[in-house]
Amino acid sequence: MHPSYKNDPSLGKEVHAYLVKQGLETPMTDSVKESAEKKIASITDSFSDIMIDLGLDLTDDSLTDTPKRVAKMFVNEIFYGLNYDYFPKCTAIENKMKTNGSFLLEKNINVQSNCEHHFVVIDGLATVAYVADKKLLGLSKLNRIVQFFAKRPQVQERLTEQVRATIQYVAQTDDVAVYIDAKHWCVKSRGIQDQTSSTVTLSVGGVFAEKSSEIRKEFLNLARSG
Repeated sequence: MHPSYKNDPSLGKEVHAYLVKQGLETPMTDSVKESAEKKIASITDSFSDIMIDLGLDLTDDSLTDTPKRVAKMFVNEIFYGLNYDYFPKCTAIENKMKTNGSFLLEKNINVQSNCEHHFVVIDGLATVAYVADKKLLGLSKLNRIVQFFAKRPQVQERLTEQVRATIQYVAQTDDVAVYIDAKHWCVKSRGIQDQTSSTVTLSVGGVFAEKSSEIRKEFLNLARSG
């Protein structure tokens, strides 16, 4: 379920505009602005048609409510990150400690998303680091930013870039690194049906983008370690 508190729609609008400018926003139409109730009603009707076309009997008591369940799940749970009204409030404090030169890293951040090509699960872990300049973000804000962008149809490459760019914008620092290692059920459960492979993506900025830098090496060592 999407969070019903600690949201910052105004910041969400700023982040959306920034991602559009950077060419990193998820492809969307104006329908994303429709009310939750209208979306649920429309998706319920559409998913009913899909189930009927598959040959399922919607008069059966096990299936009757499935279209609405799916619609509510899409809008309120697994795709709520399309709605910037639910962008998380990103509490920050002044960097009075002057931690310039050292970085904060949070790893094993849960990533549960859905592939935009087949609408099946992407399941993995993220590692996020940044070098603070003027601001220090509350720790949970890194988790919330990852979660927000995971809760929409995604490709992992764009997800990684969106998280990196958003943390740069919110924390007001170029020095951000994001590493995601995830399994894709569009690979695991269909097509090639590879049960063991995973996909790794990396997005870096500032000092982390310098390929020979020690801080980049340290980040990657920590991200790849168990």
